[in-house]
Amino acid sequence: QVQLVESGGGLVQAGGSLRLSCAASGRMFSRYYMAWFRQAPGKEREFVAAITRSGGSTYYTDSVKGRFTISRDNAKNMVYLQMNSLKPEDTAVYYCAAGEWTKVVVRSAEYGSWGQGTQVTVSS
Repeated sequence: QVQLVESGGGLVQAGGSLRLSCAASGRMFSRYYMAWFRQAPGKEREFVAAITRSGGSTYYTDSVKGRFTISRDNAKNMVYLQMNSLKPEDTAVYYCAAGEWTKVVVRSAEYGSWGQGTQVTVSS
């Protein structure tokens, strides 16, 4: 298991940017697929982005393609989500997740470790 702590959330106007960070503790961070999910009030948790162990491949939900970028630094045990051109509909609690045996990156059940979440609020 790996422990995850998110940071970087906040309040931003529509069109603005935020960078979320996720710090991982534990061994062998590079063995884990990493992902970001989000949950808006009254809605189910949804997949946002994922990155493979080496960082060689990334995946995004359609609504954030071209606006969000996921990256990782295995030397620092960090994963990031750069969010640009933010929209009010991006408002949610954002969660970092780690999966050691992830096969289907969009499925939350594929990830065994989760952070506590960080709030992102985008005002119109």
